[in-house]
Amino acid sequence: MKFLDEADLKVRSGDGGKGIVAWRKEKFVPKGGPSGGDGGDGGSVYVEADENLYTLMDLSHSKHVYAEDGEPGGRREQTGATGEDVTIRVPPGTVVKDRHTGETIGEVVESGQRITVAEGGAGGRGNAFFKSSTNQAPRHAEPGEEGEERELTFELKLMADVGLVGFPNAGKSTLVSSVSAAEPETADYPFTTLTPQLGMVYVSEFETFVMADIPGIIEEAHTGKGLGLQFLRHIERTSVLLFVIPITSSALGEEYEQLIHELESYEADLLDKPRVIALSKVDVLAPDERTLLPDVVADEFPDDVPILPISAVADIGLDQLKYTLYETVESTRSAEAIEA
Repeated sequence: MKFLDEADLKVRSGDGGKGIVAWRKEKFVPKGGPSGGDGGDGGSVYVEADENLYTLMDLSHSKHVYAEDGEPGGRREQTGATGEDVTIRVPPGTVVKDRHTGETIGEVVESGQRITVAEGGAGGRGNAFFKSSTNQAPRHAEPGEEGEERELTFELKLMADVGLVGFPNAGKSTLVSSVSAAEPETADYPFTTLTPQLGMVYVSEFETFVMADIPGIIEEAHTGKGLGLQFLRHIERTSVLLFVIPITSSALGEEYEQLIHELESYEADLLDKPRVIALSKVDVLAPDERTLLPDVVADEFPDDVPILPISAVADIGLDQLKYTLYETVESTRSAEAIEA
């Protein structure tokens, strides 16, 4: 399935039905009073999160969504039928914005959560509504209110426990495919991953977490260069950041600091998330060098961040990495639950 994480759509709610002017014409009632009914309300447009959806691909098949208008009122004070609502289903983690102003209208995070993006117009009142002791024969009714028309932008931010952070060709895609059932494209050149991938990682039968393989950062990504903001948007909702840095890099510490700089420049709060560092591609080292590696490079990284040597290709250190990530995710979940 092609991944699509942004889409534009025009929506319009239904107009309210008009109220009508009518009079009773019943046998044996020589002076029938007003009997015009109210118009029905126009249908509204909603956005609802659906856990069975993964991308915004469904929205690319249409350019506009219109709800139904309300029906006019009827004689004998009958209210017109309400226009049918329309529900736009999107993956959890979707943010809805006004296309022109950029204002955030709302977001749906959990499956079943719903927001209104265009309210249906109210139905007009018929002349029966206006009857009073001083106005026994009102000869006017209201038109229905017009519906809302809006141009919207939908942005999907992946819902994952662990987000991979690294430069192109750091080995992120290979790692995700090795520890989960995800099948991102892999190759020996930069920018293999052009779209995000989610993978469920099983630590044990009842211990799991979701890992997101996201396109690699380049320098000045926070300004929109390369895949820039498309990548960084998906990092926002992750609980734990896994920095993947290949041991073949000529400057491990500098690479880590550059990744930190890009995250901080985009959104400083990202640095509040727990971090784990995976030194990838250690299969090029001898076994004794792998064992000593965390101590050898410790001076290049913060003291409070776990450093784990791994090789996704040679299946080195993957079990330890999964356990470390799971424990970090669980600790974060517990802290969030207490705070909530």
